[in-house]
This record gives sequence, C-alpha cells and structure tokens, in this order.
Amino acid sequence: MAEAATGPLRVVILGGGFGGLEAAKALATAPVEVTLIDRQNHHCFQPLLYQVATAALTPADVCWPIRGVLSGQANTRVLMAEVEGIDLATRSVRTSGGAFPYDLLVVATGATHAYFGHDDWEPFAPGLKRIEDATDIRRRFLMAFETAELAADPAVRAALTTFVIVGGGPTGVELAGAFADVARHALPRDFRNVDPAMARILLVEAGPRILAAFPPKLGAYAERALTRMGVEVLTGTPVTAVDAGGVVAGGERIAAGAVVWAAGVAASKAADWLGADHDRAGRVNVAADLTLPGHPEVYVIGDTAVVADARGKPVPGVAPAAKQMGIYVGRAIAARSRDAGPRRAFVYRHQGDLATVGRKSAIVKLDRLTLTGFAGWAFWSLVHVYFLIGLRNRIGVAFSWAWDYVTFGRRSRLITQPAGPEPAQPTSAARRATRSRTSRAR
Repeated sequence: MAEAATGPLRVVILGGGFGGLEAAKALATAPVEVTLIDRQNHHCFQPLLYQVATAALTPADVCWPIRGVLSGQANTRVLMAEVEGIDLATRSVRTSGGAFPYDLLVVATGATHAYFGHDDWEPFAPGLKRIEDATDIRRRFLMAFETAELAADPAVRAALTTFVIVGGGPTGVELAGAFADVARHALPRDFRNVDPAMARILLVEAGPRILAAFPPKLGAYAERALTRMGVEVLTGTPVTAVDAGGVVAGGERIAAGAVVWAAGVAASKAADWLGADHDRAGRVNVAADLTLPGHPEVYVIGDTAVVADARGKPVPGVAPAAKQMGIYVGRAIAARSRDAGPRRAFVYRHQGDLATVGRKSAIVKLDRLTLTGFAGWAFWSLVHVYFLIGLRNRIGVAFSWAWDYVTFGRRSRLITQPAGPEPAQPTSAARRATRSRTSRAR
C-alpha cells in the first residue's frame, strides 16, 4: 500500500450513517487525519423513521448534526458534499465540493429504495430511508384525511382514507400498525365529516408471508396482531402498477389516498464509482476484511457491501451490522496506522430481530429468547431508547412514547409542504379518479 509520504494517514469516510459514524468514532485517538463526507449534515436513526412518518416523533428526535457528534474529535473534520466519483488510480474522491485525496477510504454510502425496474412509481409511492421521506409520508397520510373532510361523496372519502403499504418486511409491518393506531385512536376526535377509525389500511406482500426473515410463528403472530387492529394483510399479492390514484395488486385495482413503498432496497452508486463486482441489489462484493478485492486501501461497509456471515449467508442490511462493520474498520485502520499487523476477518454477531406491531405489541427473537405482545414492546422500546444518541433524546423519546401510550395522542401531526414547486398530489388524483368512476356508475 502506498502510504502517505509524510504526516499521518489521510482517511476519507463517505457517509455519516451507522457504519461511517462508528468508523469515525473508532478513530478518535488514532494518529490519522479523518475527513467524513456526507450529502446531508445529520445522522439519522433509521429504525425510528416510521415513527416520524406516523406523527409519533419529530425529526429532531431521531436526527443529530454529524458535526455535533464528532466535534470532540480533534483529528476529524466533517464536510457536506455530494460524492460524484472515486478515482482508484490517483486515490481521490470527486465531490460537488472538489476532490479529496486519501490514503485509506471507507465507503459507507448506504442504500435507497428499489422499485424493481419501475422507478416511475417513486413519485406516487415514497420509500422510507431519509427524514425527508418520513415527513413526506406524514404529509400524504394526514392530507388524505384533510381532503376527505372536504369531500361530500362517501365513495370519495372511502378512497381517500384507503392506505396501501407495499412490502411485508419490518418497515411495512411497523408502518401498517402505526397507521392503524393513528387512524383508530389519535384522529377520530379531530374530524366531523369523516371518521378516521373507518380508514382502510392494507399491507401488501408478494411473498407467501410477512416478516420472511423472522421464524414463521412470529410472522404469523404479527399477521394476527395486525388483523386484530383492522389491517388487511394480503400475502401472495404482487403489485403490478402504481399511479397517482392507487395501485393494482393481485390483478385488483385499489384506489388509495396514499401509498408507501417498503418492498425493497438498492445500494448506492458505490459499485459504479469503484468499478467493482456487485450483487443484484448493487452491493459491492468485498473480502473477508471488508476491503475491495485488489484494493486493500478501500473498505466498503454497511448496506453498500455484501459479505457472508459464519453460516455462509449474506450479512443482513440492518443497523447493528453496519455499526459492527464500522467499528471493525475503524479499529483495523487504527491498527494499520500503528503498523500493528493484519487483523482477523470480520465476524458478524447477530443481535436478534425486532419489530413493533402497533402501540403495545412487538416481536423479539434473540437466540433462544422469544418475546411477543406487551413484553416484546417494552423490550423493543428499551433497546431503541438505549441506542439513541444523547441523554436528552433518550429522555424526550421515552416521555413522548409514555405520553402517547396514556393519551392515545400523536403530538407531531404537522402537515409540512415541500419547498419549491408543489409535487403531484396522489390524494387529489384519487379523488378525481373516484369521481369519474362514480359518474360512470350513475
């Protein structure tokens, strides 16, 4: 490896998510110069984004300025810029803010939504990866009720208060349960012409069951719990079309006031930047030490990388895995900076599977421990509060959950409009489509 001629090693980290942030923190005392580059100025706790989307928490509850998190590290600088490419030959990263040379590079640029070749669906069915996605989904969900309140035709109100979540993984299950809680408990007192408790919420999954990564018994429990909450769970039902008025699922047209996409993810453009071998989701194939084959100076981690665990299965794209990779790489770089010799291969330690199913139920699978119902929800809550950054956020989120649990309220029911030109309004389109169908029926 061509080390820096003089001075400490220059380490560039791309991405301030779980992996990138943990790598930077692991280098706090290492004799290196760290530059962390992200297109946004904040780190987002993605496991709780659905709570922002469903008005339980505010963006500030789940996001923190990256500069603030790393401000105590004298060897680290944070830059806000968009990555445009990587030159492996010259060892530099091209960004919207200029080029930055590196001796060691950590690529932790995460993943985005995957529409399986139907990117034209994205304007009508937003995914949930960034805080902007969460506030957009919240706006669409709440605006559907506001528009329905203005509608005189019961058929129009029924279409506007129909919500479709595509994808039966943890995100889809959590969104469906939270939507049901808001509609059934938080909103009925606020409206006069429309009854939010009568909202139709559908969770649509193309596979044979929801929560495919969980044991079948837990998936079945989650389905029963959602059904008791009034959620319609449709398994074995692929979505074949999405537009401004709703979806086509299993050959049936479903008019909807809002559609949310939780069916798949795709890695960032890192594989293209690196010219690297990758899987169908765009994740870079890396060596056992998380380096790019043929380039030991480049590490790829988190949702951007694909690596096998001890059982030969791909490490899942979850926050604990990204954090473990970040810590491993940070320590590996610290060892290299001190000429400490090679490190052992990365070993992923699965910490369990967790998912909430509404306001007082969750499923937890930790090795031999299995929890469901309120016990699972309490454990899920404690774990997520613990992993938040900062005592203030832990106390604030815990208080918000306790207050909402007692009062059935949602304190963050704010409809915020996006900056710039107004985007297409699925709710308005659904209303027009329903009126058209009603007129033809007459």
